[in-house]
Amino acid sequence: MTLPSDRELTETGLEPARGTGRILLLACGALAREIIALREANGWQHMDLTCLPAILHVHPEKIAGAVREAVLRHQADYDEIFVVYADCGTGGQLRATCEALGVAMVEGPHCYSFFEGNARFEALSQDEFDAFYLTDFLVRQFDAFVWKPMGLDRHPDLRDMYFANYTKLVYQAQTEDEELTRKARDCADRLGLAFERRFTGYGELATALAAL
Repeated sequence: MTLPSDRELTETGLEPARGTGRILLLACGALAREIIALREANGWQHMDLTCLPAILHVHPEKIAGAVREAVLRHQADYDEIFVVYADCGTGGQLRATCEALGVAMVEGPHCYSFFEGNARFEALSQDEFDAFYLTDFLVRQFDAFVWKPMGLDRHPDLRDMYFANYTKLVYQAQTEDEELTRKARDCADRLGLAFERRFTGYGELATALAAL
């Protein structure tokens, strides 16, 4: 499968390449690389993939509606649709939508949690309330998801106000990639935060897909 660029995954998502899959994975574009890597490594040819634009995370109130539209558009073509989103800032709206449609979704409040492992993340968050998290995708798309939406490209003087209550950037690494680690460290420097790299791999994303 030819993977679109990160920019395409951010702005337009990924249309399903209808193959032999019985299950459609309806995912956030930010998870496309990880899902494809897991599918290829495990030979999960019964799964097809489609992604909504990752930039929806900037407007989480739009996620549930976009998922609903996609489920209704594709449900006649598959035996099952699995939504590869956590709650992702929807305040429970996405779960309510999935339950109404009769489709399952990934457990957890957000991808930072399921990459770390939901129980472990909850335990860590008791002391890490001052941490700012990035994944592999968000490191690659830092400007599109953090720097520009916050207006820091135009008003860098606002950085210290926005991040006054943060002390460190935690890079949750899904892969062993020295270049991404360097970029993540640069992101921390740009935000004026201490840097911590934590290898998570695919966490409970892998567990959820394996259960299918």
